[in-house]
Amino acid sequence: MRALRLALAGALSATALTAATLASTAGATTTLKGCDSATYKTSGKLTVGTDNPVWEPWFSNNKPSNGAGYESAFTYALARKMGFSKANVKWVTVPFDASYAPGAKSFDFDINEISYTPQRARTVEFSKSYYNVQQSVVVLKTSKYANVTTLAGLKGAKFGDQVGTTGMTYITKYIKPDAKPRAYNTLDLAVAALQSKQIDAIVVDTPTGNYMVNVQITTKSGKALAKQIGQFKSVGEHFGVTFQKNSKLVACVNSAIAALKADGTLKRLSNQYLSDYTAVPLLK
Repeated sequence: MRALRLALAGALSATALTAATLASTAGATTTLKGCDSATYKTSGKLTVGTDNPVWEPWFSNNKPSNGAGYESAFTYALARKMGFSKANVKWVTVPFDASYAPGAKSFDFDINEISYTPQRARTVEFSKSYYNVQQSVVVLKTSKYANVTTLAGLKGAKFGDQVGTTGMTYITKYIKPDAKPRAYNTLDLAVAALQSKQIDAIVVDTPTGNYMVNVQITTKSGKALAKQIGQFKSVGEHFGVTFQKNSKLVACVNSAIAALKADGTLKRLSNQYLSDYTAVPLLK
């Protein structure tokens, strides 16, 4: 919902409406830099894409719209800065690898732990960072790799990961295992392969890996069956929301992210949802 003065006269198509025009149809205001020239998929709505299923601690109970989990809560905080109420945020399902594929998009922006890379930035636009991230290695506790602490010690492991992820890139760039890693269409399938011992290890962002070992890959009584043996050193990896190439919305979202950093919202959300996900040793 937005309430800036009407900037254009006459009837305009929904895709041609500027943020200022949309604002005149609702009830809030925003003065963020770049928002007066942004355009949206649907008049008066902010359309946000993400995958299905979505993962803890980024989302909760596979319901992006419930406002729980770091990325869901961040999205609604971002929307408020941009002048949208929670009721006017619309979620659409977008497979992970489609979020940064070339072509027209069904969303205004997509949020799904999408790391910025120069290759991806050739086909979509990225926002500034809303979370700086590291990657970690997850294995079963019964694995012969359960006590490995070095990258060299993982050379013989059979790796698998979701196709197109930076986790897969870390496997091939930093570990360089003897066997070619297996690619799975979803992270769920990769986790299932780990649990059934088709593979020895996967690489995922550290918070997601922590959720896996403490909540997902456990017995019915909650006993952990997997462990994070370590995480990679920071290489400046960060998550950004993605947009269709040449989207006019990027400047507006970047302004909103900057405002959320300045007022302490990002730190608060990180403390609320991600504070337990840092105690993982570095791989040597």
